[in-house]
Amino acid sequence: MPMNLVLDFGNTRIKAGIFEGNHLVEKYIFDQIAIGFESKLLATMASFSSIKNCLIGSVTNDHKSASELLSAKFNTRVFEATTPIPLKNLYKSALTLGSDRIAASVGSWSLYPNQNVLTIDAGTCIKYNFVNAQNEYLGGAISPGIPMRLKAMNHYTQALPLVDIDKNYDKLIGQSTSESLLTGALIATACEIDGMIERYNARYENLQVLITGGDSDYLCKQLKNRFFANQNILLQGLNTILNFNLEK
Repeated sequence: MPMNLVLDFGNTRIKAGIFEGNHLVEKYIFDQIAIGFESKLLATMASFSSIKNCLIGSVTNDHKSASELLSAKFNTRVFEATTPIPLKNLYKSALTLGSDRIAASVGSWSLYPNQNVLTIDAGTCIKYNFVNAQNEYLGGAISPGIPMRLKAMNHYTQALPLVDIDKNYDKLIGQSTSESLLTGALIATACEIDGMIERYNARYENLQVLITGGDSDYLCKQLKNRFFANQNILLQGLNTILNFNLEK
């Protein structure tokens, strides 16, 4: 069976997934600013001779050189606002909708079709994306991620220091300025997510909640509401979109 290669160019990292059908065979993570990333990627892919098709999703412009190189090897597409998806997109400004938001939603929908699904991606920004039981993408919300909150408090004040994220931190009451900043950025973010889940639960029956993203490992330990954690949901979504277009 021909294999698919999908790539997610995020703000901080590049994720690559190799799929056979709907099954994720291998996953790789690369530094976004790594020198020679494209050659490393091609060398890694060389051992998978069955790869025929590739889809690239990107929230930056850093994918362009990789797209040119991959196009010489595979049937390569770049996921754009006009790319067909297996959902009805009701977002009012669809042309500005990030590929990561819709791909993550498609990934969650592929696991829970015909259900209300909230996908929460805790990365550089925290993105809330909702698909209803009629398989319609409605939109959601975007808020600052944990590193962005800490950097903003340092940048926009004269006295507050820039503190490093401590993913073992769990104090409700910060007893120093550094601890207070961590409580505000870490614990308050978890409270925000819990509050959002509760509001969705109050409005939509039988809600499925999936959480992904670089900071989800910490946040999942702090949340009180029911959820499923899945770090591969965005790659799953890109692969689902690729297969949908190949079938068309």
